[in-house]
Amino acid sequence: MSCLGGNEAWSVEIDGLGYSYPGARSPALSDISFAIEPGEHVAIVGPNGAGKSTLLLHLNGILEPNSGSLSIGGLPVIPENLPDIRTRVGLVFQDPDDQLFMPTLLEDAAFGPLCHGASHDEAEDRARRALESVGLGQVDADRAAHHLSGGEKRRAALATVLSLQPGVLALDEPTASLDGRGRRQIAEILRARPQTVIVVTHDVEFAAAVSQRTVLLDGGRLIADRPSDELLDDIELLLNHGLELSRWLREEAR
Repeated sequence: MSCLGGNEAWSVEIDGLGYSYPGARSPALSDISFAIEPGEHVAIVGPNGAGKSTLLLHLNGILEPNSGSLSIGGLPVIPENLPDIRTRVGLVFQDPDDQLFMPTLLEDAAFGPLCHGASHDEAEDRARRALESVGLGQVDADRAAHHLSGGEKRRAALATVLSLQPGVLALDEPTASLDGRGRRQIAEILRARPQTVIVVTHDVEFAAAVSQRTVLLDGGRLIADRPSDELLDDIELLLNHGLELSRWLREEAR
């Protein structure tokens, strides 16, 4: 029986979240609280070491909080719920090679649905539709990941998650190492997604281009939670927290 996600967008509720890595002198996250509405697109920005990726890894239970709680669509993120949580939350890692390991892209994109109980035909259909949705069509489906450009790899990794049809799409630094064209391609794909979208990035202009709202973290603490355009204009705040504007997407962010 298939346990795959559907087309529903889920809410995300984070309440007093705290986490410390073993042996660390200071917590990676301290008392983080905010909520995301179903279908809302939110960016989480901050400098290196701010706790952004740590927060992302809590969304589907890869990390378990030391304090506080999370829920996805009202379902608590606790060990006994993780099989359901992981059909609701699709996580795209920073390194696409962590998600591309099969002989062809079609097999990569079909792997998740097959593992969640889909038939071969259903898995292949989902895989083809997911690849097409990120601009990788029939010819690309038979290619191997090591033949792809950096931008194509990032889109292919995204397709491996989209084939599961999660209600929450969470991405860690999706524009890392991409040129301007690659960033724009990813931005266009994400803006069109009906799911709840959470993007972790240090690129505040990309954040503003793909999300209506931006949450700023630094030192494991929530510093600001504002409309993206408003945060983009607060140059002093951004500089005080190690963020700068490249202006590559300034017009699109407007």
